[in-house]
Amino acid sequence: MLRLVDVTRRFGKNTAVDSVAIEVPQGQMVGVIGRSGAGKSTLLRMINRLIDPSEGSIFFDGSEVSALRGAALRSWQRDCAMIFQQFNLVPRLDVVSNVLHGTLNRRSTVATMFSMFPREDIEQAIDILDRLGIADHAPKRVETLSGGQQQRVAIARALMQDPRVILADEPIASLDPMNAQVVMDTLRRIHDEDGRMIVCNLHTLDTARRYCDRVVGMRDGVVVFDGAPEDLTTAVARDIYGADESFSESSTSTSIETLEPAYSFMREAEAAI
Repeated sequence: MLRLVDVTRRFGKNTAVDSVAIEVPQGQMVGVIGRSGAGKSTLLRMINRLIDPSEGSIFFDGSEVSALRGAALRSWQRDCAMIFQQFNLVPRLDVVSNVLHGTLNRRSTVATMFSMFPREDIEQAIDILDRLGIADHAPKRVETLSGGQQQRVAIARALMQDPRVILADEPIASLDPMNAQVVMDTLRRIHDEDGRMIVCNLHTLDTARRYCDRVVGMRDGVVVFDGAPEDLTTAVARDIYGADESFSESSTSTSIETLEPAYSFMREAEAAI
C-alpha cells in the first residue's frame, strides 16, 4: 500500500502540490491526469524522493518513505523505479548497457564505470529486452533507435531494478500514436503479468480510460477527481482541465482510431498534389 498523507510541495511562494491525500493498493495501475503545471510530475518525484515534500508524509507498507535517508533511501529508490518522458538513456552506449544501468544501486561505481557486469545480469537484461520485443536491438547504440524503442529500453532498465512500484512520468508525451500504444501496452502487460503497482502521469483521457484501473485528476496542485475510468466523463474532464463547453476530448487523443480521419485527409491531399 502506497499512502500519501496531506503531501504538499512549495517552490518559494508557489504551491505545486497542495495537501494531496491518496492511497494506492499493491497491484493497481493508476493514471494521473491534468494539464501542464497541475503538479503531476512533482507528485511522482516526491514519491520517488527525487525531491522532498514541504509538508505531509509518504508511506509504503508501513514505512515512512518521506523520512528515509542514506542507504534506506537508496533501497527505496531501487524498489520505486522511475520512467521519464525524455527516456534519460545514454545515447552513445548500446542498448544492453543502458538496461544494465538499472543495477547501479546494487553495484560498485568502479564496476559500473568499466562495464564490469556479472554474466547473470547480462543474461537477465537480454531476457527483459526479449520480453519487451526488442532483444534484437541489444548490441545497437541507443541513439539509432526510434522513440518508442528507446522508451521500451527505459522500461527494461526499470525492470532490471525488480521494483515493487513503477512511476512513469509522461512516458508517451513525445511519441507518435502508434509508438504510444506500444509503450502503454507494454506497461499494462507488466502490470498484469507481474502484479506491480504502476502510477503513470498522462495528458490524454482515452489513454487513462483504456489502460488504468483508476484515474486521479489534478488541477493547480489539488486532486479534483479520484475514481474509476468509466466515471471520467467529459464534464469531469472539463473540470480537471479548467475548460469550457468547447473542450473536445479528441484534441488530447492519442488513439489511432481517433486520428485516422485526419491521416486519411492528409493522404488524400497528398494524392491530389
